[in-house]
Amino acid sequence: MSEPLLPVLTETSNKASNRSSFSRRTSLLLMLAVGVITMVLASKQTWAQAAGGAAAPAAGASAAGAPHGLVQLILSNKDGVFFTIVALSITGFTLIIQGFMRSTAKVLMPEDTTNQIREMISQRKFKELIEFTEDDPSFISKALNPALKRAPSFSSMKEAMETAIGEQTAEQFRRIEYLNIIGNLGPLLGLLGTVLGMIDAFDEMNRAGGNADPAGLAGGISKALCHTFLGLFLAIPCLAAFGILRTIVDRLTVRGSLIAEELLLMIKPAEAKPAATQATGGPRTAATPQPAVRKAPTLPVPAPTVG
Repeated sequence: MSEPLLPVLTETSNKASNRSSFSRRTSLLLMLAVGVITMVLASKQTWAQAAGGAAAPAAGASAAGAPHGLVQLILSNKDGVFFTIVALSITGFTLIIQGFMRSTAKVLMPEDTTNQIREMISQRKFKELIEFTEDDPSFISKALNPALKRAPSFSSMKEAMETAIGEQTAEQFRRIEYLNIIGNLGPLLGLLGTVLGMIDAFDEMNRAGGNADPAGLAGGISKALCHTFLGLFLAIPCLAAFGILRTIVDRLTVRGSLIAEELLLMIKPAEAKPAATQATGGPRTAATPQPAVRKAPTLPVPAPTVG
């Protein structure tokens, strides 16, 4: 494959992956929406049938038009807290879907992208590698691109890569942090609605001079408890999804950092050669001084004696 075709093929593959990712997201959203609507309708019908079968006709009952079932009771108490919880529920539901779709290995670190980077390194195409990692949105490319711009100092390259990995990890955690915020706001909003409902109930009792109708008092208490239910219904899925996504993001970022470090070691610059190397490539060998050999002292031989 010729080098001029490489950017074209890369751009084409990126567009194809983006289209497939968009289609998968749309299909998942439609499936989840249909599932939620079906569950709500089925629950509404079940509650209505149970309330209709259990309710006995009582003569002179003053609550003939009172709402029956949980859904009707919640929808009959629409106020500012109700609409705030509904808006946060839609936002949290969207963030949960986006979080699980983005926090996958195929999105953060596609295997095709990693293999292409490894092939460029093996072929020593560093210029093409810098251009490729500049435009590629994967975790590996964003971690490797700042390091390539700091060559040939390996210490500077490693420091730049660690900084880029830290920034990307923080960005991934910031995306799911909103689920933690919404999950913590849910019980507080439910408590706010509960306090407002109790205020209405006791105000009704006060206006009646302490002889309030039990049905009216029960209506205020049920309104308060509905807000509590909505707050918990908002908080539990958001906090559960946040805990799961945090574990997934932590595992994927650690895996991505290890892969980026492995690729960085593949492009580690060669160490400087020693200065004593000759131009011909052979090391210069100096004459090794030999230790001086000390001769043994010559002892005088005694003259023979004449007898």
